[in-house]
Amino acid sequence: MKKQQTKPIDSTDQLLTSRNELILFNDDVNSFEFVIESLVEVCDHDLVQAEQCAMIAHFKGKCGIKSGTLSELTPMNNELNSRGISTVLA
Repeated sequence: MKKQQTKPIDSTDQLLTSRNELILFNDDVNSFEFVIESLVEVCDHDLVQAEQCAMIAHFKGKCGIKSGTLSELTPMNNELNSRGISTVLA
């Protein structure tokens, strides 16, 4: 059986085009209303989706709130962090 040769991917291109996830963490500081409002404004969630994400983060400790490329998610992560909401990119 023949081995397929793979071409190495430039790490910068891979970071910009690969799918990443923005993760929301539960905290004891922000109200549900504030988190929900922020998810609607920053991540373009509808109200139901934002409420579900806030509830999942509350009960499970974290929730994936958005998938996309690093260039799409970084501004959202920065804005949520500037509002005091704990998020990371994974």
